[in-house]
Order: sequence, then structure tokens, then C-alpha cells
Amino acid sequence: MAGLKKKRRIQMIVIGMVLLATSSVLIGYAMRDGIEFFRSPTQITEDRPGPNERFRIGGLVEVDSLVRGEGKEITFRVTDGNAAINVSFTGILPDLFGEGQGMVATGKLINDTFVATEILAKHDENYMPKEVIDALKEQGNYVEPDET
Repeated sequence: MAGLKKKRRIQMIVIGMVLLATSSVLIGYAMRDGIEFFRSPTQITEDRPGPNERFRIGGLVEVDSLVRGEGKEITFRVTDGNAAINVSFTGILPDLFGEGQGMVATGKLINDTFVATEILAKHDENYMPKEVIDALKEQGNYVEPDET
């Protein structure tokens, strides 16, 4: 009788481990398109991502780099102070998007141009995405905003 209980307990533990492993694999498979890594322009120039890799780029919109094309096409450069990357976006920009402002874009790097599918801009005059602040601090270019 004791041997049967021990055998059942081991079977239940094995079944539980198989179910846990299966659920982990299914969750990872479902999230494969939703995981996007953040990179600064310097990180992109030092270690180019693959052509099919989706990621986020962030930094400051370079002053005098914003060019509006035909329709909703916009190109500009994003910089972290050390390097700059050309960005192309087709769509409507957020209202708070502008030159010299912090931004984060999602997309792919194609032929040295980051083709963005989504652009996020700052929320107020002091807001900057955490990833952008961290990248600017790493480069030594971050200045704390005045709190008045």
C-alpha cells in the first residue's frame, strides 16, 4: 500500500513538471513577437541588429533634422549625443513630438535607416522615457531638468 502511494506521488510530480514546462514553452512562443529590446543610437552603431529584429530606439530628436515628405512620411535623426540614426516614419506623430525632445520608436533597422511603426513622445517638458535617460546617463550626456 505504501509503495502505491509513493508511486502515485511521483507520477503526480512528474505530470506537474511536464505541465509546467509545456505552459512555459507556450507562453514563450506566444510572447516572441511582443518582446522588444531598447537600444540607444550608440548601441546600434556598435552592434548592428539583424534585419528582421524588432526593437525600440530612443534618444533626442536632432535639431534641424525633421523633414516632412509627401503625405504622412516623416524622416528625422535620433541621437544620444555620441551617435545618430536616421529614422523614417509614415503616420501621424504624437502632438508633443518635436526637435530636441525625447522620444522612443518601435521598428526595424533597414539599410542604415530605422523604419518606425510606432513613435512615442514625451508627456511634459520634464518627462523622458527611463530607457532614454539611462542611455544618456551611460554616455555622460544627461542633464537633470530644472524643477521650478
